[in-house]
Amino acid sequence: MAPPAAVMSNYEEEEIVRPVADFSPSIWGDRISSERPVLISQIGCRSIFSVDISRKYARRDETLKTTRYVSALGHDVNDLNLVSLLGYHLRQIEDCGQIYKADPSQAHDYNDLCTLSVQFRILRLHGYNVSPKIFSRFQDANGKLRNPFSSDIRSLLNLYEASHVRTHGEDILEAALVFSTAHLESAAPHLKSPLSKEVTHALDESLHKSIPRVEDALLHLCLGRNLRVMVLLRFEQLDFNLLQMLHKQELSEVSRWWKDLDFVTTLPYARDRAVECYFWTVGVYAEPQYSQARVMLAKTIAMISIVDDTFDAYGIVKELDVYTDAIQRWDISQIDRLPDYMKISYKALLDLYNDYEMELSKDGRSDVVHWAKERMKEIVRNYFVEAKWFIEDYMPPVSEYLSNALATSKTYYLLTTTSYLGMKCATKEDFDWLANNPKILEANVTLCRCIVLATYEVEKGRGQVATGIECYMRDYGVSTEVAMGKNFEEMAETGWKDVNEGILRPTPVSTEILTRILNLARIIDVTYKHNQDGYTHPEKVLKPHIIALLVDSIEI
Repeated sequence: MAPPAAVMSNYEEEEIVRPVADFSPSIWGDRISSERPVLISQIGCRSIFSVDISRKYARRDETLKTTRYVSALGHDVNDLNLVSLLGYHLRQIEDCGQIYKADPSQAHDYNDLCTLSVQFRILRLHGYNVSPKIFSRFQDANGKLRNPFSSDIRSLLNLYEASHVRTHGEDILEAALVFSTAHLESAAPHLKSPLSKEVTHALDESLHKSIPRVEDALLHLCLGRNLRVMVLLRFEQLDFNLLQMLHKQELSEVSRWWKDLDFVTTLPYARDRAVECYFWTVGVYAEPQYSQARVMLAKTIAMISIVDDTFDAYGIVKELDVYTDAIQRWDISQIDRLPDYMKISYKALLDLYNDYEMELSKDGRSDVVHWAKERMKEIVRNYFVEAKWFIEDYMPPVSEYLSNALATSKTYYLLTTTSYLGMKCATKEDFDWLANNPKILEANVTLCRCIVLATYEVEKGRGQVATGIECYMRDYGVSTEVAMGKNFEEMAETGWKDVNEGILRPTPVSTEILTRILNLARIIDVTYKHNQDGYTHPEKVLKPHIIALLVDSIEI
């Protein structure tokens, strides 16, 4: 239960009115975190698979390497669709027929729209800058798609998916999106399952903007009972269940850490969202080799959520000024300057990063924590600016608001940097590149700020005048509907095009590094879908995904 808005501060003997948000409690209780998957053993604080599970993974990998079916994939559209949908281990295969050839000109081999669309999307996703002009053969003399395709649902669906990997100036893909969306929306009510489910789901969330692991959970529904792919489908289902066991164990570790901190009792004004924090990390990287990275990132998201709520939902300017300065100094000796409730989160924050340094020192990588600390200091400085605006009822020019908001937008500068901590492949050069705020990172952060519809009503209800929507309405003299509609949607589309452009070769860093930025963009798109704040209120948005990924196994 949240404390009352008016309380006696132990920092100064005066009555203080605080901007308490009164967040709802966790919807999970001990339902997920108390689950202990069988066949898992503990070594120190790091969970590993038992010998039995390791053997199953070994047999899985051997099956994948030896099956002739896999090596033959890519010869028709059904195979291409399979590879585009199947899980991480098949998405990483580079020798599946024609679709993964390094020469983009190979994308011109197919003459049917359905196959070409899938091939185009997969090649773009793997960084190959295939020209959209390959679709011009399907246009009429006026530059419009020929009418016969309007009744070919599978071709339309794949064209629709391909249009989402477009970059700037690709008019043919813009037209393809409009054309395919209109015809799919018209046809959807009249289709039979499972195609109707597939179309409806795609219109709600395209493959490119969805979380890969969530799509893996839906895989068996999309493919139905196609006997040609049943062997690989069973393989994918087994792999999904095995990987889910590792994810459950990681969540258990994060939940124990969170429970030991006891923030629910000591800092009741803050959101209790440890499960949702871990879910985000599975969206960033689901692969088994990133276990350490997921645990680190989940703890960071949970901690920054506490810090965020301290600024937004409880602290006053005097306290927040000292809190901000203490974090900039990053020294436990500063703790005595803080009011008692801030001492709790300050110590936990410093302890967490000390733990990171100790853990990464085993691999000689403790120095990379420096970049994450600097991003934390940066986000706190910007939180303080926004908190002052809110508390002092100041509405800045929209340009000033957006400039500061880019740093606070879902903390994506910090989260992207933190996502690399547990990735052993992340080098000093990768962190240096990210520290310079490359265009793809700026685009990702812009996406976060543009998806403001989900939090606008909440902020307005708490009396916050310095919201992006309010500033935009005042500066441009437009209505709420206009500010919340076309203008911010256009900014979001520009952001997605920048992200798509940023993953195309040649790239300054590896695809493995860039994929984290792409996946973080996907998470924000899913979490705040349909103007809902799925993190603060996970019941409708994230709960079904969390159950599918971390509770329910796939029946084989």
